[in-house]
Amino acid sequence: MTEHTLTVAGVAVDTRHWIGGRRVASTETFTDVSPIDGGTIGEISRGTAPEAAAAVAAAKAAFPAWAATSRAERARILHAIADGVEKRIEELSIVETTDNGALLRSHRRGVMPRVAHNFRFFADWLLQLEHEDFETRGHTNHVSWDPAGPSVLITPWNAPLMLATWKVAPALAAGNTVVLKPAEWSPLTASLLADIAAEAGLPAGVLNVVQGYGSEIGDALTSHPDVRRISFTGSVPTAQRIAGSAAANLTPLSLELGGKSPLLVFADADLDLAVDLAVEQYDNAGQVCLAATRFLVEESVAEEFTRRFVQKAATLTQGDPRHETTDIGPNIHPRQLEKIDAFVQRALAAGARAVIGGHRKDTQYYAPTLLTDVAQDSEIVQEEVFGPVLTLQTFSTEEEAVRLANDTRFGLAATLATGDPERAERVTAQLVAGTVWVNCFFVRGLQAPFGGSRHSGVGREGGTWSFDFYCDVKNTVTAPNGWKNHG
Repeated sequence: MTEHTLTVAGVAVDTRHWIGGRRVASTETFTDVSPIDGGTIGEISRGTAPEAAAAVAAAKAAFPAWAATSRAERARILHAIADGVEKRIEELSIVETTDNGALLRSHRRGVMPRVAHNFRFFADWLLQLEHEDFETRGHTNHVSWDPAGPSVLITPWNAPLMLATWKVAPALAAGNTVVLKPAEWSPLTASLLADIAAEAGLPAGVLNVVQGYGSEIGDALTSHPDVRRISFTGSVPTAQRIAGSAAANLTPLSLELGGKSPLLVFADADLDLAVDLAVEQYDNAGQVCLAATRFLVEESVAEEFTRRFVQKAATLTQGDPRHETTDIGPNIHPRQLEKIDAFVQRALAAGARAVIGGHRKDTQYYAPTLLTDVAQDSEIVQEEVFGPVLTLQTFSTEEEAVRLANDTRFGLAATLATGDPERAERVTAQLVAGTVWVNCFFVRGLQAPFGGSRHSGVGREGGTWSFDFYCDVKNTVTAPNGWKNHG
């Protein structure tokens, strides 16, 4: 072990940046803390403008060769990265649970296998990516996807490696080089990804990982004139700052931002299913951008729905996320816990009623909360809390349900519980959302478009939409008789 290596639950993690195929330390560090018990994990290299410039330079230098690499070879390397992830699922799982507090069993069974799948999916999609040629007045049109160039990917802390690879995999598949900036509250698995990618044979400079605090390094990355794409998942204020930085260079952006998504429960729904969907919104301690945090329940079933919800929520176990029986772990950071509690206390002071919860528990844990008696224009209904805090309102007509559902500045997702397929079709057609789930939740195919409307984001990624973003899409038009003098 070296001075730049941490041992996290028995796993060695390098705390330095990964730039141009080698480890690079910064003169300053920041402290990484585990949300499980508030204990210090270790000191992480704290990058600023010089590290940002070095990473972009490395990505720029590596780009021509990687862009010229055949689709088959790029796909082979991405599959090799997936192999490396699968070999280290246990290590990645325990490190990420220690770092961000999400359930260890979820990491083992779902999240880390999905990380590997991200690479495999986009590798395979690359190999079949094509657009059928078409004619215009006898001229042939051929669509192709040209690699765009160095891409800056800025990722959040709630699902660090899964959301990072959701961006890294298609960017690399498209032939772009990458500078990945993980969230400062959960940087560790991005460092392990750099090791895995290098072991898989990814050329030096194709993937770079730089760590640091927000604007200290983010501004230098997003304003860099050599950056050709920026993809960001996080908050609206940060997205606005990134958009301002990117504007001078007209750098294309993909922004997946916050949500205040509704769960609409109609009287004709399977109520047990609706309750199951509702309780599922406490997943990852409520730190899920897609979570349906606003329950909109038809008046005639609201009382019964609430009774069953309270009964079901009482069966959840909150505690150490490393334990197999735990259902809800901690929130990520003391600042986030303060933010969550401030939202709830302001709502209670304004007249809301806590059906369950409404208070902190201990250290980094917030009690699962359901608030009623909330006004549509209240802060707790309109703003994203990003914690285990849900609200419940009632409606009397389908039109009122749709109006309430759409009455926020967000439009990321919506969930609908109904037993009437015609109603489902009517309502979903009117909902402002990038994704709508009907009688289900969080079912996501990687080939589907993903993104938000309004303040929930700009653009779509997934399947061909990812390649449309990470590439310069080119149309070549050829005259029908242009070869008469050839040969």
